[in-house]
Amino acid sequence: MKRRDFLRGAGLATGALFLGFGTKSSWGAANATPAIPTIKLNNGLLMPRIGFGTNTLTGEVGERSVFDAISVGYRMIDTARVYTNEEAVGAGIKRSGINRKELFLTSKLWVDDGGYEGTQKAFQTSIDKLGTDYLDLYLIHRPRGDVKGSWKRMEELYKAGKIKAIGISNFEPQQLADLMTYATVKPAVNQIETHVFFQESSLYDVLKKETVQHEAWSPFAAGRNNIFSNPVLAEIAKKHNKTIAQVCLRWHFERGVVAIPRSQNKAHMIENLNIFDFKLDKKDFETIAKLDLNKTQFPEWS
Repeated sequence: MKRRDFLRGAGLATGALFLGFGTKSSWGAANATPAIPTIKLNNGLLMPRIGFGTNTLTGEVGERSVFDAISVGYRMIDTARVYTNEEAVGAGIKRSGINRKELFLTSKLWVDDGGYEGTQKAFQTSIDKLGTDYLDLYLIHRPRGDVKGSWKRMEELYKAGKIKAIGISNFEPQQLADLMTYATVKPAVNQIETHVFFQESSLYDVLKKETVQHEAWSPFAAGRNNIFSNPVLAEIAKKHNKTIAQVCLRWHFERGVVAIPRSQNKAHMIENLNIFDFKLDKKDFETIAKLDLNKTQFPEWS
């Protein structure tokens, strides 16, 4: 079974869905839709609670996908130096004609570029490729190499106004604790693998306690473990007249986790934003909790 084998007929029509970042908008004439909700980070910055992931979307496909994502309402775009698509992302943003201030743009510092001096060079390269003069969020992509030197330079860029928030990615609790021993700016976000098969409950609790925003990369587990044909999720989706993808994203949303689904299909992008008109109940949450395998679905990243 493919990803969208039971799209809701009427609810997922091919009309445009316009969801602004902090603005009122609509999906067709008769389908009023609120703005994408935001969450306040520990430094006061507002972050959209659903964004657009771009890993593997390179070249013309990447440019078109970013353009399409913005056109249907996404206002948070996530990229990274190691994705080799920052130029394509920048081209898609430029093509959209959107005001830069309406976007929440994230990129990430790769391990090979780390350290105090390397971070400055990598950051400048990223914003040049993206065609911007600042980032809304800049993350240390993995807890390896000279994290201390990287964080020091990121703090300086943050204090200089070149980055609105700084954070981390793929950090475990002890690695976060180590960083906190020398950080003068608390990380605003930790972006980690999170989905129904790897729910990261312990780290979720730690991040909540530390007021570090939990952000989920690969909220659909990239389709692994047959997530889109999972009978448990299919039953919940049927109950709410939604799709498995929408149930997964709503599960993240109700837990207060920011998610960044990726797609190059415009209809799927629209579907992924159509999650604000239903709620999971207690039984749904209890059922989904039982799907947790408590292990990564991406062993190649370990």
